[in-house]
Amino acid sequence: MAVFDVKNVDVILNGNKVLEDVTVKLEKPSFLTIMGPNGSGKTTFIRLLLGIIPPSRGSVEVLGYDVLRNPLEVRRAVGYVPQKEKVNFEIPLSVEEVVEMGLLSRKPVPRFPSRSDGARIKEVLKVVGMYEKRKTPFANLSGGQQQRVLIARAVAHEPKILLLDEPFNGVDVHNQGQILEFLKAIKSEGVAIIVVTHDINPLAELTDYVMLLNKTIIAFGTPEEALNYGRLCQIYGPSVQVITGKPCPKVITGDTHA
Repeated sequence: MAVFDVKNVDVILNGNKVLEDVTVKLEKPSFLTIMGPNGSGKTTFIRLLLGIIPPSRGSVEVLGYDVLRNPLEVRRAVGYVPQKEKVNFEIPLSVEEVVEMGLLSRKPVPRFPSRSDGARIKEVLKVVGMYEKRKTPFANLSGGQQQRVLIARAVAHEPKILLLDEPFNGVDVHNQGQILEFLKAIKSEGVAIIVVTHDINPLAELTDYVMLLNKTIIAFGTPEEALNYGRLCQIYGPSVQVITGKPCPKVITGDTHA
């Protein structure tokens, strides 16, 4: 069963075509990196997989489920880490309460945490190295620490797919390393990981496939197949630089945010 299967999809938002004739399929649990310039539709694609944004044309399946007909099944199977600027930091929650929210949101009303929920929260916070800060207000953490907590929240319910939208924005090298180690661990457990990023270089050792997106699919394949100068010029312009090498070509785009 494919991780996702997107066929002939257009997305029109506020009269603008954000995605056009997108057809792409991820056959098996893998690490996929999605790249493209600002406004290329990367976040829209992620939200399409979640069923948050409906296609204007075409079909979207995740793990065999139509995202429009079976939204609950899709949400149960997917963990989502949005861009940090889309998270409301005004709500006064502790670190463990933020993770707890990720579990409670998937329970029927009335929503109360169980003893097993408490054990799972403890487990995931330890894995991302944030257990010692479990009582700390989320808003008081550094950007990198907040991102680690948001990832813990996304994986607390043991999803089959993890979607991350720009997980390294505002994250220092230490926290970036912690996140990469965690992603490496859950990849080894068979979780499909899909990351939107403007900088593939930190992900070089983990990435199985790269999707270049600029409203439509420019390339989809292994890093060696997708990351060539000609294709990257199509989306970033001639200023892009590609340094060939193993395990993955290095790409310098000039983009600071996707």
